[in-house]
Parts: sequence; C-alpha cells; structure tokens
Amino acid sequence: MDHRAECTEYAGLTRRQVLGGALAGAAGLSCGGAALASALAAHRGEPGKARSVIQIWLWGGPCHIDTFDPKPGAGPDYTGPLDRAIPTNVDGIQIGELLPELAKQAHRYSLIRGMTHGINGHETASYLVQTGQQPGTGLVYPGVGAVVSLFKGYSAGYKGLIPPYIVLTQLQGRFSEPGFLGYRAKPFATGGDPNAPRFAVEGVVAAGITEQRQRNRRELLHRLDTLRNAIPRDSHIAALARSEDQAYDLILGDAGKVFNPAEESEEVRSLYGRNTFGQSCLVARRLVEKGVPMVTINFQGWDTHRQHFQIMRQKLPQLDRGLAALLQDLDSRGLLASTLIWCGGEFGRSPRVQWEAPWNGGRNHHGAVFSVLVAGGGFRGGHVVGASDARGEAVKERPVYPVDLIRSMYELLGIDPQARLPHPQGLDVRVAGDYTREGGRLSEIM
Repeated sequence: MDHRAECTEYAGLTRRQVLGGALAGAAGLSCGGAALASALAAHRGEPGKARSVIQIWLWGGPCHIDTFDPKPGAGPDYTGPLDRAIPTNVDGIQIGELLPELAKQAHRYSLIRGMTHGINGHETASYLVQTGQQPGTGLVYPGVGAVVSLFKGYSAGYKGLIPPYIVLTQLQGRFSEPGFLGYRAKPFATGGDPNAPRFAVEGVVAAGITEQRQRNRRELLHRLDTLRNAIPRDSHIAALARSEDQAYDLILGDAGKVFNPAEESEEVRSLYGRNTFGQSCLVARRLVEKGVPMVTINFQGWDTHRQHFQIMRQKLPQLDRGLAALLQDLDSRGLLASTLIWCGGEFGRSPRVQWEAPWNGGRNHHGAVFSVLVAGGGFRGGHVVGASDARGEAVKERPVYPVDLIRSMYELLGIDPQARLPHPQGLDVRVAGDYTREGGRLSEIM
C-alpha cells in the first residue's frame, strides 16, 4: 500500500488540532474507526508485567564501541582517544569510560550487544528498528509507540487527558510513526525545552502567555461566540463545549502540570542534569507515573561523521547522568518493574575511525552490529545478550534482530503478537507482522 493512500494524515494540522483530536476520543472520528473498535475489542493478550514504555531514541545512531560494547584492545584506529573500558557494579560487564554513572546501575539494566539488521540508511534502518518489519513490503507498518498507545492506551481503558503517546520534544521525521493506523495513533510531540525556565508544551503551555491571560482569552471567546449563546442546548454545541472544557483543563488545570519539571525539587532536577535530555528524562518519569503508556525521548545529534569524539565528550555525559537518574528514580518509586526502558538508535557506527579528510576523526553508519540497553518491565538486569567480534565489526554470537526485541517487549506488555491491527482497507495484518528473519525471543533476560 502506498503511504499516500493512508486514511488520514497530519499535514496541515496544528498541534492544537492534534491535541484536540486526541481529546475527542471516539474511534469513529478517524477513518477505520469501526475496524479499530473491533480490533481492540478482540484483543485478548495476557496480562503484562509492563504498563508503560520509555524509549530513549539516540537519533542518528550511537557508536556501540564508545558506549555499551567497548573494545579497548582493538587499537587506536578503532577506539580513538576513548581507549578505556570501565567496570560496572556487575562482575564481568564493562562499558565505555564516559558512562561512570551508568556503571553504577548495571544491576538494573541489560545490554544487547548482538543487535543487527545490516542496513546503513537512516530512514530504512529507523523504520526497521521501530517496527520490526522489512521496508518495501507494500505496507507502512506502525511503530512500537503507535501499537503500545492502541493496546495499552485505548484498549486498556485509558481515559487521561494526556494523549497516550508522547514524544519529547520533536518527532523523528525518519518514518511514519502510526503507519497505516493513521490519525489516532499519531504521537503528540511537545516541542519546547523542558530545561527552559518555562517548558512551552505546544498546545498546552504558550510561551510568554500567563495563565491569567489564557483565562481572559477564553472569557473573550465566550462573549464573542454568538452561536453558542443563541442555542446553548444544541447537542453539537454541547459536545464542542465539553471538548473545550477538557482542553482548558489540560491547559489550565492539574492535568497539564505533569509536563512541568519545575514542580520537582532542585535536588531531583540536578540529579537528572540541567540540560534538555536530562529534564526530558524527568518529564518522562512524571508521565509514566501518571499512567501514560508510551513516551519517546528523541535525543538528537548522534550522526557523527565529523568531530565524533568531541561530540561524544558532550553527549555521553548527558546520556550517562540522565539515564542513570531515570533508572534509579523509577526503581526508588516502585515504577521500574512496570516500566520498560528501551535505549538505542537505528544502527551503530563504523568501528574503524575515519581519520582521513574530510571526516578527520568521524564514524560512519554501521548496521552489521550495534548495541541496545533495556531495563524494567520484566527485563532482568545485570546481563549481556550476544556479542560482537574483537573489533566490533560483526556479530560473533547470538544475533538479535529488531523484531526479536519488539516481540519480546510486546510479550512483557501483554500485547498478543497475533492480534489483528485495524487496516483502512480491511487487510488481515497482525501486530507482529510477517517478518521471517529472526533470532528468537530474549529468553536470557525475561
């Protein structure tokens, strides 16, 4: 199916309209509503250990050698200046030298070092890692976030004003998150910066506009709304009024405050790191604490063809501090057992450093082998799954394909991989799809 033939798109819609669509809530408002209702009613997944997912998407592809699969013996052409591996608090597991806080948390997470798919293009690799499906099949499959928001959101009776699928802070733009599921499965991207003095969530918190000014605007709108005043008992007008009340409850009421990290103590905010990524992790914790099923943190800037090591010295300490704080904070609040953490990108980076011009110390794309960190929600900590070879160039043992990880997460979430997805043309499409290249469920850590 051509992507252009999807039943609904977001082109031309403002974020306020998107949010309004999420608040509207009725499946019949989007095309395929009957199919959606039928599919959700038919879902009979087993009760899952996990309630929510926090995905940390390292957009552009992080280097496995510099992060979760160090190779100190490979030599400077492979390690560059980051030539040390540091021990973690789990015997036998070492990680990159710029991740000392995560080294203290290894009992809470496991590393998959045998991830592979062999694709080196951003768009196709992102699609494959996010959906588990091979590109070019004629169908545009939904990503994990869209599937989780359907089966752990609407199917599970989710009724919060906050949409069930949140992206902090920008959409990736590498693939269609909802695929053929269309409008209702689209994530709500917050925009803004949670580390700013005021986190301006698009459609919820307007930069430079106080709450009092928002109230004054609403009062003025009501005075000018002659149609509403003329027929106040009309059912359509009443429905619009209810939607408006919900929207303003999100903007001015308690619901929208979940996005405000300033409600946390300065000690907690500092624990996560006072930067955009660290505060995004804090907001993600606040969201899952309120029951939001799917949160993606889009941590950009990992496509390091040039100045790789300079960039790593900036980004890795932020990743280290923010993710370590998230793991510790979730665990201390009793939330880690019900929250899946999924941290990785679309591929790794070339093990051999490109010292020659014009790269001058960069790393290219590398889909042959890469690493992913998982934690919580039923995944056991303190383990390593699979291995790369001595230089991190290929899988040495236990290949893990994206579909293996995704199906394992669905199992922990209680989502039946054979459940039918609503398709606008009525095609029989299942959650797990029809992808045959696989290594099997992650039984080592489940």
